[in-house]
Amino acid sequence: MSKISVGILGTGSAVPDQVVTNEEMSKRVETTDEWIRSRTGIRERRFVDENTASSDLAFLAAQRAMEAAGVTADEIGMIICATVTPDMMFPATACLVQDRLGAKQAAAFDLSAGCSGFLYGLSVAVPMIETGMYKHVLVIGVETLSRITDFEDRSTCVLFGDGAGAVVLGPTAEGRGFLSFEMGADGSGGNLLKQEAGGSRNPATQETVLARKHFISMAGNEVFKFAVRILGSASEAALKKAGLSKEDIDYLIPHQANTRIIDSAIKRLELSEEKVYVNLDRYGNMSSASIPVALDEAVRAGKIQENDTLVLVGFGAGLTWGATVLKW
Repeated sequence: MSKISVGILGTGSAVPDQVVTNEEMSKRVETTDEWIRSRTGIRERRFVDENTASSDLAFLAAQRAMEAAGVTADEIGMIICATVTPDMMFPATACLVQDRLGAKQAAAFDLSAGCSGFLYGLSVAVPMIETGMYKHVLVIGVETLSRITDFEDRSTCVLFGDGAGAVVLGPTAEGRGFLSFEMGADGSGGNLLKQEAGGSRNPATQETVLARKHFISMAGNEVFKFAVRILGSASEAALKKAGLSKEDIDYLIPHQANTRIIDSAIKRLELSEEKVYVNLDRYGNMSSASIPVALDEAVRAGKIQENDTLVLVGFGAGLTWGATVLKW
């Protein structure tokens, strides 16, 4: 039996209403708009209010993706939610979303791969549809990073934002859809980007809270060097697996972490800026939500046309990375 071709049938996204500018960040911590923009490219980001959790944003993004795909809740066979900021350790945020959507037929679980989470979710979902195990899978990337951001650490607190993006995957015409994946991890770099406490190694105690170990900790320079190296190489590896080259790229949607990292990938892949979608300036780094939010915006803006060859690529805590090539 031949494999079923799998594509993206619909996209959706949701971001909080609250906009936090660099000027506002400079009132919280010793920094300036110029310092943030020159080093990251970020002008503003979105933060959830006190009553909003990751599942709330994920639910909205999922609804919009399903509406765009013309797929009902009963037609969803599985929900995969990529996040490092679940509503709680368990049950899975995907299960909370499943209940709100009324997707009673769907299996549901969370996946943790940092900012690479959405790509990892796609790489798990696609084979499930290719083999006929499920017809439609909902993949969500969602983060409320403002909940775990240390606003006393000026090197990291200016970087992150909240948001959710979702896609509905399903069968598509032969030769279309996902053509290849390149996934990887280097656990020896796990210490470079972490939330140290709250798990079984360092359970929550008064001491861990006072030591601010429940917030994001990052060795920025080391992560930057890793990211610059991996964005281009992972993209090239995925293209090679698809039997394509960088000249075949019609549109690149990279993880939105830092404009200098994105610029390095543009240079390595010899792309014009018109072929790359960047919304980092408006949202900051939304971790696993960054690629699906950018994809949804690009699709709704009409920037992606039928038969375009897309590359989605990202990197994250773990250290992890992933890239996929698809024919739209």
